[in-house]
Amino acid sequence: MALGQHQKILQIVGYQNSGKTTLMEQLIAHATVKGLRVGTIKHHGHGGIPMIETTKDSLRHEQAGASVTAVEGGGTLRLSIHQNSWQLADIVAIYADLPMDLILVEGYKKEPYPKVVLLRTAQDQVLLQQVSNILCVLYWQGCKVDTSLAIPAFSIDDPVQYMEFLWTEMRGNDCLI
Repeated sequence: MALGQHQKILQIVGYQNSGKTTLMEQLIAHATVKGLRVGTIKHHGHGGIPMIETTKDSLRHEQAGASVTAVEGGGTLRLSIHQNSWQLADIVAIYADLPMDLILVEGYKKEPYPKVVLLRTAQDQVLLQQVSNILCVLYWQGCKVDTSLAIPAFSIDDPVQYMEFLWTEMRGNDCLI
């Protein structure tokens, strides 16, 4: 990919312990096997500046094959760049000049990019009314998903099905690969 070329962006959102980082690892590994360069951005949603020990998820992204990783929280982007606060758009702009094909974003629920929403419990379904641009839903066993949803929903226990869906969507969507 040429420098400055528009990268594709996909967000992974859900509440704590819903499987976001595990899904990110799967997507990173799948993309890198296909020869794509992947960058990741994680939102440290627990408040405050992410300490080195709290960046374990971005380390997992790196170990899965991501070329560039970052974690943001409390106005600190763990690329050691400091300013009063960081917006996802600012971080994406930094990534724009890096040679990547795909940017995977973990968190940032309110941002406008295409999203995969993870639901672990029935109470998590409130998230479906709080976020926009939902590509699909992945749900845990025991989480009753509203069958009237106009959004594709897949069991988290069926990675073959949801990975096939995601890669088909990504190839056919202007916002994704």
